[in-house]
Amino acid sequence: MEFRYLGNSGLKISEITYGNWLTHGSQVENDVATQCVRAALDAGISTFDTADVYANTAAETVLGEALKGERREGLEIFTKVYWPTGPKGKNDTGLSRKHIMESINGSLERLQTDYVDLYQAHRYDVETPLEETMQAFADVVRQGKALYIGVSEWTADQIRAGVELSKELGFQLISSQPQYSMLWRVIEDEVVPTSAELGVSQIVWSPMAQGVLSGKYLPGQAPPEGSRATDTKGGADMISRWMQDDVLTAVQDLKPIADDAGLTMAQLSVAWVLQNDNVAAALVGASRPEQVADNVKAAGVKLDADVMKRIDDAIGSVAITDPGKTAEGMPKARVV
Repeated sequence: MEFRYLGNSGLKISEITYGNWLTHGSQVENDVATQCVRAALDAGISTFDTADVYANTAAETVLGEALKGERREGLEIFTKVYWPTGPKGKNDTGLSRKHIMESINGSLERLQTDYVDLYQAHRYDVETPLEETMQAFADVVRQGKALYIGVSEWTADQIRAGVELSKELGFQLISSQPQYSMLWRVIEDEVVPTSAELGVSQIVWSPMAQGVLSGKYLPGQAPPEGSRATDTKGGADMISRWMQDDVLTAVQDLKPIADDAGLTMAQLSVAWVLQNDNVAAALVGASRPEQVADNVKAAGVKLDADVMKRIDDAIGSVAITDPGKTAEGMPKARVV
């Protein structure tokens, strides 16, 4: 396993980071989830990412159980706050001081740890003054409940404002967690250069574009039974944007490139995001332990300029690059 510094900090994380968004507490049984975590540890993965909202808190609980007994100092555990869990009361969403302070306590209890290494704002909250949010995060850090702060799906301007406030308040905002893949490149023009300037790294989710870049979906054919595209619990809606014949045809053009590189298509897709110097880690999940062993083979892979050009030639025409799609679907202003 290779390790990278997270932002302008001294924290090193595994460049393949284990994420449990759509698996733990929902898609797979708890014993299988534990086997996947064990496989990740055996492969040298030390960094684990979750969120309170995943499987309505069950993902945190499962991860906490799976990591119980491991040397805490050898792990980096990340979680997030924003979305509601439970009854969805009037203060159960967003980044108000009340929600942040209550949510961190719940996450620590479920994860069975005294602190998380990284506490992330799962989205930007236009309903709450940024100063209130950042002050709450500063207090979480001062209380020793989180070591560092990050964000997820924030625009470049939002990241800049957050970093400036974090410096004033005496803590470090060191990471951004956006979607990023060969097919979804909306962070490249604004988020990445701004983050690099400010000492913020990317921890990217869905580097395989919901599994599409693995090559399992073929143009003109129904998706395999049991695949993400047939999952009614949350996977099918997100993957639908890629289930077009022109996209799937372009993806198949990646196979000879992967073959020449001695990689599977899935490994190629993970290795591709890791070629970006601003990316500290690629988040990968697993529903079977053997998937973990396969994914980690992308660690440390170097793709030369010729391979990167061949990838762009094959798939660039169907990639989405519009920076305006960053934080797609989120409100832009407070509703009064």
